[in-house]
Amino acid sequence: MTEAAPRSVLILGISADIGRELALRYLRDGARVIGTYRNPAHVEDLAAMPGVTLLPCDLGDPDSVRAAAADVAKLAPAWDLLIGIAGTMEPIGPFLEADMDAWERNLRINCFGQLRFLQAVYPQRRPGGTAHVMFSAGGGTNNPFTNYSAYCLSKILLIKMCELLDDEVADINAFIIGPGFVQTKIHRETLAAGDRAGEGLGKTEAFLQTEGTSFDDIHAHIAWCMAAGRRLAGGRNFSTVHDPWRGGGADLRATLAEDPDLFKLRRAGLPAAAGSGD
Repeated sequence: MTEAAPRSVLILGISADIGRELALRYLRDGARVIGTYRNPAHVEDLAAMPGVTLLPCDLGDPDSVRAAAADVAKLAPAWDLLIGIAGTMEPIGPFLEADMDAWERNLRINCFGQLRFLQAVYPQRRPGGTAHVMFSAGGGTNNPFTNYSAYCLSKILLIKMCELLDDEVADINAFIIGPGFVQTKIHRETLAAGDRAGEGLGKTEAFLQTEGTSFDDIHAHIAWCMAAGRRLAGGRNFSTVHDPWRGGGADLRATLAEDPDLFKLRRAGLPAAAGSGD
């Protein structure tokens, strides 16, 4: 575990609860933090903190993403870590009844806008080493997530994109973390959807009576993936709740070293026939 704490962090969605809490922890670690936000009311306290630069950005709007990335280029942050934590679950409800404009906007916010931003700020990464990129996974990536099709698909896209980045870009350690249930305001979307959320409504109401995953655990898990490095963490989909990374995760590190396909999207079952292209 030799990876140093990041000196400069970009957070897409610093106005989200997880983004804000991670920002506070990186500031405590002595890092410079640059974060994007959509709602200024959610970043009023951060705006007064030294070491924080806030940039307005609507990840659902390509022009807004381009403008925010241009602002980052002017700041020349030499970033070590980019975190994509912004997200929405809406529209919630059966796919065949969905507003397709809202459905497509979900994918822009949760996936395409974040990837557009990464592509644009890649030249501003710190030279001479490995930059780290962390995206957030979510429900439904390992099973159906009824009535949350846009949200689920956006996370599947990010999971595969981490593997593609790992394959194509030698100086980026791109990984994705599923934090499990976290006490954040995104769950208000499910409560507002009511019966359209299906069984997700009851599950969310029950979860909101628990503590959920702590922000400290998410922060520590990101640090673990950074320390594990590109060879072990790159291109993989981790679970904060279920994977044995705590305490150094020696057994997990050994397993990852032996199995390059672990925690990646793969067809389960019998090996593919020779020449099938799978």
